[in-house]
Amino acid sequence: MMIRLNMVLMLLAAIFALGVVTAQHKARKLYQELEAGQEAAKRLDVEYDQLQLEMTTWATPTRIEQIARDKLRMHLPDASGKAVVAVAAKSAPVKGRAR
Repeated sequence: MMIRLNMVLMLLAAIFALGVVTAQHKARKLYQELEAGQEAAKRLDVEYDQLQLEMTTWATPTRIEQIARDKLRMHLPDASGKAVVAVAAKSAPVKGRAR
C-alpha cells in the first residue's frame, strides 16, 4: 500500500515538474516575442522620424519654387505688372436673411 502511494506521489511530482518546465519554456518564448516586437516598434519609430524629416525637406518653399521654375518653366510676374484692386464692402442686407 505504501509503495503504491509513493509511486502515485512520484508520478504526480514528475507530471508537475513537466508542467513547470513547459510553462517556463512558453514564458521564455513569449518574452522573446515581446522583445522582438519592441525592437520592431523602435525601428519603425526611427523610420517614421526619418520619413517626417524627409517630407519636411521635400516640401520647403524654396524647393517647390525651384521645381516650378526648372521643370514647369514657371516664373514670378514682374512687379510692374501687379495692380491692387480695392473692393468696397456692401452695407445692404442680404435678401432672405433675418437679422
